[in-house]
Amino acid sequence: MIRSGGFHSFFAFVFTGAAALNAAPASAGYDQPPKPLLDVLHAPSPPAPFVNSQGSKILLVSPLQYPAMSRVAEPFLRLGGVRVEPRNRSRHDTPAGYGIRACMHDFTLVDVATSKETKVAFPQGLCPAAPSWSVDGTQFAFENAAADSVELWIGDANTGEIHRIDGVRLNPMFDDAVQWLGGAKSLLVKLVPEGQGAPPADSGVPAGPDIQEAIGEKGESSTYEARDTLSGKHDEDLFDYYGASQLAVVDAANGSVRRVGKAALYTGVSVAPDGNHVLYQAIKRPYSYAVTYERFPHDVGVLDLAHDKVQVIASLPLADRVPVHGEPLGPRDFDWRANEPATLVWAEALDNGDWKVKVPARDKVMMLKAPFTAKPAEILRTEQRFVGFAWGAAPSLAFMMEIDANRHWRKTSIVDVDAPKQKPRVLWDMSSDERYKNPGSFAFRRLPNGAYVVRQDGDDVYLRGQGASPQGDRPFLDRLNLKTLTSERLFRSDASAFDRFLAFGAAPGQFMTWHESITDPPNAFMRTLGEKSANAAEGEAAFASTAAPVTHVPDPTPELRKIKKQLVKYKRADGVDLSFTLYTPPDYKEGTKLPAVLYAYPLDYADSKQAGQVSGSQQTFTRLPPYRLLLLAGYAVIDNAAFPVVGDPKTAYDTYLEQLVADAKAAVDKAVELGVVDRERIGVTGHSHGALMTVNLLAHSDLFRAGVATSGSYNKTLTPFGFQNERRSIWDAQKVYLDVSPFFYADKLKLPLLLVHGEDDANPGTEPVQARKLYQAVRGNGGTTRLVMLPHEPHWYTAMESNEQLVAEMLKWFDRYVKDAKPREKPAAAH
Repeated sequence: MIRSGGFHSFFAFVFTGAAALNAAPASAGYDQPPKPLLDVLHAPSPPAPFVNSQGSKILLVSPLQYPAMSRVAEPFLRLGGVRVEPRNRSRHDTPAGYGIRACMHDFTLVDVATSKETKVAFPQGLCPAAPSWSVDGTQFAFENAAADSVELWIGDANTGEIHRIDGVRLNPMFDDAVQWLGGAKSLLVKLVPEGQGAPPADSGVPAGPDIQEAIGEKGESSTYEARDTLSGKHDEDLFDYYGASQLAVVDAANGSVRRVGKAALYTGVSVAPDGNHVLYQAIKRPYSYAVTYERFPHDVGVLDLAHDKVQVIASLPLADRVPVHGEPLGPRDFDWRANEPATLVWAEALDNGDWKVKVPARDKVMMLKAPFTAKPAEILRTEQRFVGFAWGAAPSLAFMMEIDANRHWRKTSIVDVDAPKQKPRVLWDMSSDERYKNPGSFAFRRLPNGAYVVRQDGDDVYLRGQGASPQGDRPFLDRLNLKTLTSERLFRSDASAFDRFLAFGAAPGQFMTWHESITDPPNAFMRTLGEKSANAAEGEAAFASTAAPVTHVPDPTPELRKIKKQLVKYKRADGVDLSFTLYTPPDYKEGTKLPAVLYAYPLDYADSKQAGQVSGSQQTFTRLPPYRLLLLAGYAVIDNAAFPVVGDPKTAYDTYLEQLVADAKAAVDKAVELGVVDRERIGVTGHSHGALMTVNLLAHSDLFRAGVATSGSYNKTLTPFGFQNERRSIWDAQKVYLDVSPFFYADKLKLPLLLVHGEDDANPGTEPVQARKLYQAVRGNGGTTRLVMLPHEPHWYTAMESNEQLVAEMLKWFDRYVKDAKPREKPAAAH
C-alpha cells in the first residue's frame, strides 16, 4: 500500500560510592558492566526466519544487534524526515527515525525437507540488508551497503551462492528500492540517476534568513510530523539531489538493466499483479519546513513498463494542517487490487480527515481499472476510518477493515467490491484493545504473479493469532468457514512452550511453527495434523499434531537458563485486573528478599475489561535487554508491569497521574507480598513514554528509591498539539499538559534520578533538549541527578559501546541508591 499525505558530546561525571559489582572503564572512554553482564550483551541474537512462498526453503537471518560505534557515528544528512549517509547514499535511520539500520551478519539457507543447512559465504566487508524471496522461491535478493554505493545482490536458493549485479547503484532513501516482478526473472529497482554530478555545495554563507509564515488559516499540525525537517534552500537542494531516483528493470539472469520512466523523487513504488503497471508516488515542490516528506506535495501515478508511459491519477497539495491523528484531504492509501491484473483502490475522507467531526460516513472507497482513463467509481462508504482490504483470490471476495479511534473499536466486513449495492457482511465488530477474543489475522498465500491473497480452501480461510489468555499468550491457527462464520481450531501452542505459526508446508495438513520455550532457543518445526478429537476443550485444538525439527539453532547463552520467571496477577485498588512477569536471578533461594527494578510502559484503554487482560508469554526463550541484565547482579525484575490508563480516549489523560500511582502501588504491593522483593529497595525504569512514567512516579510517590529514565519527554508544553494518544492541544487541555509534565514538579524530585538520552534522537516528542532541561531543573532545585548523553544515538540505542555504558550506568545507580540504600525512617507509601 502507498500512503499519500499519511540518542556529540559525551558528559563524563565523576561517580563515587560503593557498588556490589564495580564497572571497569573501557579504553575508549566508555564504561563497561562486569564481565557476566558483558558476556551476555556480546552474545549473538537468535536468527529470524524468512520462508519462501513454497515453504521449501528458510533463510535464517542473524542481525548485528549492537554494531560498533564506528557504524553508528557514520555522518548523515537530515532531509525532510529521512537520514541519509552521503558516503554511499544508504538510509541511516530505521522508519520513523527510532534506530540505526544495521547489517545482517549471517545468512543460513535451510532445506525444509532434509534440514540441510548451507551457510551463505559473505565476502569480507559485506553489509547486507534483510533478503526478499523471488516468487518462485528459487532466488533471493538483498541490498548491500558498500563503501561508496548501495549494491544489488542475488542468491541461489539451492547452492547458497551469491553474486553482485554489476553497475547497479541503488537509492534506498525512501525505501522500496528492490522488489521482484513476479517469478524469478526480473526485479524493479530504484537507481541513483546517471550523470548527477557532485552534490550541491554549501557556500557556508547564508543566502538569506530562514522564513516561515502563517496568514491566519487555522489548522493543527501534529508534533510527530516535525522530525528532521528541511531548514533552508540548501537543504531543499540536497533533498532533490539525494531523493531523486530512476526506476529500472533488472534481469536477474544476465544482470541487464532497462531504465523506465523519468528520474523523480519516487517514494512509494508498488508493482501491479500483471507485472507491468507500477503504482508510484513522486514528491514535487514546494516543500515545507514544518512537516516531513510524507506531507509534501506529490503526484500519484501509474507507469506502464511495456510502453514506458505514465498516467497521473492524482496531484496532491502540501498537507501541513492535518488534524492530530487525522487524515489529509483528497485521495490516500492507494493500493492494487490483488485479484485483478491492474485495478487501483483508494480512500477519501468525508469528514475533512477530522475524527472530531460527526458524520454518517467517514470515508468513501474508490476504484479505477486500467487503462486508468475513466472516471473512478465509488464502491463503498465506511462508517469509520477505512484501513484497507485483504483480498481473496476470487474477484467476489474481499475483507474490508475500518477502525474507530474515538472508541478503540474495529470492524471487518466481507464485501464484493463489484457489487456495491450488496450489503457488507460483518465478520468482526469489536474493541481494538480486546486480546482474549481477538480472532487473529488472515494467513496469506502468494500467487504466481507475486500478489498476496487470503489463503482459501473451498469455503474456508485461515487465521493466525497470538492467542492471549489469562495464562499468557498461546498462538493458534484457525480455519474459518465463510458460510457459517464459525472457526475451528487446528493448532494451539502447548501451555509449556511458545509456538507461533510460521508458514504452510508443501504437503496438505502440514505447516511450520517457530518454536521456543524457557529452555529451548527459537527453531522451526514442521507439524502434521492428525485425527480430529471428539472432545477438545474450549479454545484447544480440535486436531492432534506431530512435530519434527527443521532448524537446529543452538543456545547462545546457556548460562541464562537458571533464571526463573512467573506470571503474577493482581488487582488495582479500583478493581482493574493487572499483571507482571517476575524474574529472579540464577540460583535464587526461596524466601530471600531481593532489591528489585520495575520496568513498565503505560498503555491507554477505553475499557477496564480489556486493560486487565494478560499479554505476553512466560514460555518464551529468556532474553536479556539492558535493564534485565541486572538479574545477573542480584536484582529481581518486575517486568512489563501493566500500567493501564483507562477512560474515554478523548479525556483519559485527565486522570493519568492518579492511575499511574495506583498502577505502581498495586505492582509494588504484590511483589512485596510474594516475599521476593524488599519494599525498601525498589527502583523504577522506563523508556520513552515509560521514562515519563518513571520521573512522574519519583515526583508523585515514594514507592521507589531511585529511577532511571531513558529517552523520555518531560515537558509536554513542547509538544503542544498532542502526545501519545492525547489528541487535545495544550490550549484545549492546559491543566492536563502541565500535570503530566514532571518538569514543572522538579522542586519535588528529591529521589535520585538518572537521565540517559541519545544525542541524535529524531523522535520529535523526545528531543534531547527534554533531558537537558529536566536535568538543569532538578539540579537547580537541589535534587540528586545525573545526565548521560550518548553520542550519535537515536531514540533506541544501537552501538555496542552505548549499550555497555547504559548497563554500567544503571547498575552503578541502582547499586548506590537502591541495593545499598539505608532504610528510610518511614515506610514507603503512595502520596
